Amino acid sequence: VLFLAYFTLQVIYARRKHKISPPETRGHPEFERIFRAQANCSEYFPIFISLLWVAGIFFHQGVTAACGLLYLYSRLRYFQGYAVAAQGRLGPLYASAWMLWLLLGLALAGLLAHFLQP
Repeated sequence: VLFLAYFTLQVIYARRKHKISPPETRGHPEFERIFRAQANCSEYFPIFISLLWVAGIFFHQGVTAACGLLYLYSRLRYFQGYAVAAQGRLGPLYASAWMLWLLLGLALAGLLAHFLQP
């Protein structure tokens, strides 16, 4: 939640800096990159939370927490890179995608172990 609040505040600051009033989403390229980065992070947050929750319950809390922290760090780097230049988002985007796939694998492994054990 703190990450989403931080991203939202960055959009507010960019709106003020470039004098772009809501509900406008177009304007200065820097504002548009910050706005898109915030929107992209918000779109993936429910998927992340769901996978984190299921993997934490059914697989292992410590491993899941480590993956969650790595995901959040890669999303922060994604946001910061995208705010500077669109190409700056690619490395962290791939890293966060790998973390989501890993969390999905952990969640599935945990669910299978839980429901297939006699």
